[in-house]
Amino acid sequence: MTRTRLLMWDVDRTLLWGGGIGVEAYAAAFTAVTGVAWSGVLVAAGRTDLSITPELFAHHGIDDADPHLEAFFNRYAGEFATRHDQFATQGRLLPGVAEVLTALAERPGVVQTLVTGNIAAVGIGKVAALGLDRFFDTTIGGYGDDHAVRSKLVLRSRERAEAVHGPIADTDVLVIGDTVHDVAAALGAGVVAVGVATGPATAAELAAAGAHHTFDDLSDVAAAVAVLTG
Repeated sequence: MTRTRLLMWDVDRTLLWGGGIGVEAYAAAFTAVTGVAWSGVLVAAGRTDLSITPELFAHHGIDDADPHLEAFFNRYAGEFATRHDQFATQGRLLPGVAEVLTALAERPGVVQTLVTGNIAAVGIGKVAALGLDRFFDTTIGGYGDDHAVRSKLVLRSRERAEAVHGPIADTDVLVIGDTVHDVAAALGAGVVAVGVATGPATAAELAAAGAHHTFDDLSDVAAAVAVLTG
């Protein structure tokens, strides 16, 4: 029986670069829901939308974000959807991503999903806009509207995957991301951390944070596939 190898991919600056379109959608949703002009700087790398959003509301003088969150996330999803074509035009895949995902899709037992700080609609929308959605079972992912703590997203995704595929060994669950937050989330959930230095952290910083494997990027397709398939 082929064992299941569960790969949990971060989205922004691990798989793709979005050209700021997501931030534009976020800001537009904020003003639409609150009536307050956007004046924030969205520093989201490695964090979840549920953790970032209350801080940004407070920055704008709204100390209790909770009554606004459902409406805000719904509007954010809608604002991003209206920018789908713009994202498809201005966004781009990072080196080696398409080739690695294609190679992994051909391997028996490999299951790929998303674990991202984006709310589900936006994270899935981003990969779909750049033609990657065919590689992922997004129904078993973990998203930024599931929980504020990123390690909980890893656990949530694993629970969803195991409900479909049965028990998966800790060493066969891999979190692939570009920030020390991704690494910490994997370690906090007791699974394997793979760092890709296409975001704010260097490979050395990802390794120092505890990543089991690091890459400068995914352009060495054979090496990436070898690590990710074990």
